[in-house]
Amino acid sequence: MKFLVEIEILPLKGLLDPQGKAVASGLPRIGIENASNVRIGKFVTMELESNNEEEAYATAETACKSLLANLIMEGYQIRISKI
Repeated sequence: MKFLVEIEILPLKGLLDPQGKAVASGLPRIGIENASNVRIGKFVTMELESNNEEEAYATAETACKSLLANLIMEGYQIRISKI
């Protein structure tokens, strides 16, 4: 079966996010005054051939832990959907 994997990687809450702070300080300059707690991360999508959803999730989690996320500074969320 083929699955679409979507992975959202963000800095851990409480850690400094210089890109998020830069965007947050720039938003009022373009007229957006009601935004707060801006965080910048990565969004990764991939298609995986797997026997089932659990296997696809395990593969995505291995990719996150071994390659995509710096677990000291970042957290991740995985979403799986059947294609």
